Amino acid sequence: MTTPVTATASGADDVSSGRDADGTEADAAALLSAAHCVLFDFDGPLCDLFAGRPAAGVAARLAEALRVFGCDPEVLAAGTDDPLALLQRIAKHYGDGPATDHAERCLTAEEAEAADSATPTKHALELIGALDTGGWRQAVTTNNSPGAVARFLRRHGSAVLTDEHIHGRTSDPALLKPDPHCLVRALESTGTAAAAAVMLGDSPADCLAAKAVGVPFIGYAVNERKRRALEDVGSRCSVRSLWGLFETARQRVQLKEPGVGPLPVGLRG
Repeated sequence: MTTPVTATASGADDVSSGRDADGTEADAAALLSAAHCVLFDFDGPLCDLFAGRPAAGVAARLAEALRVFGCDPEVLAAGTDDPLALLQRIAKHYGDGPATDHAERCLTAEEAEAADSATPTKHALELIGALDTGGWRQAVTTNNSPGAVARFLRRHGSAVLTDEHIHGRTSDPALLKPDPHCLVRALESTGTAAAAAVMLGDSPADCLAAKAVGVPFIGYAVNERKRRALEDVGSRCSVRSLWGLFETARQRVQLKEPGVGPLPVGLRG
């Protein structure tokens, strides 16, 4: 089932909030226009995965499951509100073995539950639909489990980003971004050269992974702290809202199909 999505006047506020003194909104539009394929990070640019199931609680439950499993209490003692960071710590300490496998399975189950209450990022679903209608190829490149991504997209009626273009966490945490493994897989699955793609991500790891394979990068930074963190690893283009990118995609659709009406998510999927 598709979800009809239309541009509304509320986007005008997003345009002003998404444009900064450096004019990176225009830079982002230029990068998108030049690309043939868009690679999305998941948690952030597409949704707030842990909106209804807070990450701190997920990390606490993961730590308890690992304690019961028999993991070294000293490894778990440092504590973290980031479940992915905890998975990486376990993998670093135990390597490729039962403890890491157990941690990954537990986190995958938690993310699947979280996907049922995740909230879409404002204008993300509209953007997916407009990109599809405008002829861009798309893929997801994420440190989250691919099953959680697929579950979220099905819940919101998007048939554009199919399973073969969802590239998420594998059983080897060493391949999490900033390793570019998932980006390489996405470029292969979409048949896209690195220079012909653009990645939309919100973390330094996203930016570093994109740089590693030569994919242009647009940062999604909802505040100054996030923007500075991206700039610290070399990001030179960021937006605070997806509205401007949606408008760029919508304008291409209107040029191709004058008088086009509402852009449904999954129109061609």
